[in-house]
Order: sequence, then C-alpha cells, then structure tokens
Amino acid sequence: MACDFQVLLNASGHRGAEPSAVTAIEEIERLEAQLTIHRATSEISDVNRRAAREPVVVERRLFALIARAIDLHRRTGGAFDITSGPLSRLWGFTRRAGRMPRGEEMERALDSVGSDRLRIDAERSTVAFESAGMELNLGAIGKGYALDRVAERMRADGVLDFLAHAGQSSVVAVGDRAGESGWSIGLRHPLIPDRRIGTLRLVNEALGTSGAANQYFHHEGKRYGHVIDPRTGWPADRLLSATAIASDAASADALATAFFVMGLDDATEFCRNHAGIGAMLVLAGERSGSLRIVLVDIERQRWTSDPWLGADSDVEIVESGKSLGN
Repeated sequence: MACDFQVLLNASGHRGAEPSAVTAIEEIERLEAQLTIHRATSEISDVNRRAAREPVVVERRLFALIARAIDLHRRTGGAFDITSGPLSRLWGFTRRAGRMPRGEEMERALDSVGSDRLRIDAERSTVAFESAGMELNLGAIGKGYALDRVAERMRADGVLDFLAHAGQSSVVAVGDRAGESGWSIGLRHPLIPDRRIGTLRLVNEALGTSGAANQYFHHEGKRYGHVIDPRTGWPADRLLSATAIASDAASADALATAFFVMGLDDATEFCRNHAGIGAMLVLAGERSGSLRIVLVDIERQRWTSDPWLGADSDVEIVESGKSLGN
C-alpha cells in the first residue's frame, strides 16, 4: 500500500490497547499480500489473470469489498472505478514516469475500463470480466479497507479510544483523545506538502484525502496529475484536493478519489443526496497563491484554519440539511 500505518493511543487508556494495536497492524501485511497488484501471488493478481476466461472464486470479505466498489462506481456516476488501472499505466503513473498518451492508445485503454462490466455472483462469491484487458486495482479503497479492519479488531478487544492512519491521507478516529472530544486531524496543503491548511475534528468517523501533489508531470507547460477520470481517460484537474468524511474508512478513501474527479458541484450534490457524508474541497482562490476551502455538510466549528494562510484564503460553508453530527 506504499505507506506506513500507525495507531495512536491515549497514554492512560485501555490496558490491552498496545498489544491489540500491534496485532491489528500485523494483519496489514496479510491484507497487502491479498490486495496488491505488485505481487504475482496475490489474490487480486490471480483474479486479473483468470477472470476474463472464467469466474474466479474470491475470499468472502474481498468479494464484499469488490461489490461495495461496484456500488460506489454506480453511485458516483463512474467517477470511482477499480478497473481504471489501464489508464494509470497508459499515462506512466504506474511506473512513476509520466508520459502523454497517443489517441489510439487512449481508445484501447478506455475499452478495458468500466466497473459496470464486472460480473459478480454473491451466491458463489465469484468475479468475472466482461472482456479481455480488464483488471482490478484496489489502490483507491484498499488503505481505507485495511484501516477498517484495524478498527474492527481493536474494538473487538475493547479498545474504544484510538486514531489509526495510513500515510495520513486515510484516517479512522474512534472515541476521544484524552482531554478532547474526538480527534483533531491536520490536513496538508495540496501544493506545499510540508505545510498544512488546518485541522478537522473527527468523532467516530473516517477521513480520506485525494490529490495530485506528489505524482504529476509537466508537458508543454501544463501539469498532469496521477488521479485519472475513468470516464474520459484524462487526469482530473477540477480541484487541488478533496477530503471525504464517512462512517467507515473504505468509503471515505473511495469517495475522496471520486470527489477529486467529480469537482465541486457534483461532489456537493453527492453529499446533498447521501446523509452522513461530508467533504472538504480545496480550489485555487481568486488571488495568486490563495485557496478556496469549501466545507460541505461539515460544521464550521469542527474546522480550524492554520494562521499562516492569512486573509487571502477563504473558507466557505455549504449545508444541505444533512450535516454530519457530533
């Protein structure tokens, strides 16, 4: 998953919290071995080799994750898509060596993309591809899924106050930090990774952030980021970053990617139609170097801007009547 997983605990918390956290983190390696496309022995790699020829039986919980991803593809109008790997490879982002695709290459890649072309059978727990060239890549939902498994294990052990994160872009917060209500999460500046734009308080919620600050290339004066719109085949460029808030980390992880692709209006509309989902969307401000930060169904008191942003950056609140509660 190309990131470090960490669990933060209260110093005077549950007596068995540390052993529980260690055991939960150790489970991440097993999930990595199951979900990664970078190991030929993984279950996902096996699906990618065989599913165009025959239905492939997968482990029950992996099947549920794939089914959830297909549902999110439908609900986001195709903005979230676990079959978009051919597009990332086309643009060179799989090898971290960006390149401009040629027209005929784009057409071929798009022919292999579309979660609506996956065929799943819940009774047999099988996955099949409608055509050759398709593949699964759970990179945009896998970290959140792994965090949910960490949280599930720790709750089962009776640990009810902790924060778990994967590379800081995927977070699950359970209970309270000592002396606080919930947990305060710092969010990075979308263009200056060593700075943050502020903190957001989470209360028994998960957070995912998507952006293209770390993987991009320039061609003829234009910047192309690694988050691809699977509907067009082109890198998404409507936002600087998108953060999603949900009850579970897998949904937050996936929706952050979807919101980054969808842009301000469509992401806001999604939150309006789905109770319990919030978003923080960051755009370039009107003045050079400024930001426009839009909080969608997130109460203003839960957000604190960093002082260094100054008056040149605006915070806008958008409410749909389904705001996340405390």
